[in-house]
Amino acid sequence: MTRILIVDDSLFMRTILKDMLEKDPEIDVVGTANDGLDAIKKIEELSPDVMTLDIEMPRMDGLAVLKKKTEIPHFPKTLMLSSLTTTGGQMTKIAMELGADDFLLKPKDVRGVRGLDRLLKDKIHNLVKIKYINQSVPQSTATAEKAVLIGSSAGGPPMLDVLLSSISVPLDAAVVITQHMPTGGFTASLATRLNRISSMPVKETENGEILKAGHIYISKSGFHSIITAFIADNTKTGGRIVHSRAAPVHNVRPAVDRTFQSATAVFCPRCLSVILSGMGNDGGEGMAAIKQQGGQTMICREEDCLVYGMARSALARNCVDQVLPLDRMGDEISRIIDDMKG
Repeated sequence: MTRILIVDDSLFMRTILKDMLEKDPEIDVVGTANDGLDAIKKIEELSPDVMTLDIEMPRMDGLAVLKKKTEIPHFPKTLMLSSLTTTGGQMTKIAMELGADDFLLKPKDVRGVRGLDRLLKDKIHNLVKIKYINQSVPQSTATAEKAVLIGSSAGGPPMLDVLLSSISVPLDAAVVITQHMPTGGFTASLATRLNRISSMPVKETENGEILKAGHIYISKSGFHSIITAFIADNTKTGGRIVHSRAAPVHNVRPAVDRTFQSATAVFCPRCLSVILSGMGNDGGEGMAAIKQQGGQTMICREEDCLVYGMARSALARNCVDQVLPLDRMGDEISRIIDDMKG
């Protein structure tokens, strides 16, 4: 049983989060707090395993609570609740740097909040199960000759937790993840979080950077991550990230399709594309392009996804090599990259 403390200055949010979580037989909501001072008191009294923590609160805000982390024994794993604003994104980035364990984007209306049910529970269960990794293996500086391209949207971040934490040895490939998120620092926060649980270093993409083997790149929100070719020192072709402010595709930027399609000329056939959970059609055309150029393709099975629109878009184009359960995808990605000729 996972013990949860809910911290939010809004009575509405405390009530609805409590109602959602109490329906899960593996979760015990042991208490609620209406600000940071109340939260610290409840942490010491109740010893929760996980705390949901609002950022903006009276008397003591969420960031101030995190700054007390080293002073409080048995500080709970912390799930930040962030508003869908640029300010919310910047504060979430700071929260992750202070030691928060994950974050959840807080919708502005009742319908959106109620839609968080499964995602909230998935994040809490993942926080309890996933362990942080000490990246003791020396980081590669070699230009990548192979690529793993991952696309996801709604429901994707908890799946990325499971997938990346299951890859125990750095891949001989660059990994580029395009996750739909709002602008304002949320993809940087995601990179910070994933860096703690991955055997490979994780960072947000920078314009012009060269893709290195054994490194993971999160496409920066607000820009398409275009992969372009360049000639490396060993005279082989490598990949470089170029940020593009071109029009959104499928109403999103970054778009999975733009990253997948641009990678075909650089990495195919030494390329694997993967689609996880996500709403809409983004990714299907790009995965078809990778398949046509000799790359390999993989999607997660429907029962493991919050939304299956993106994966279904690929299935409709008859371009999917494998449909796998989430807990098998990491091992299979490793096997494919190991077998792939550089």
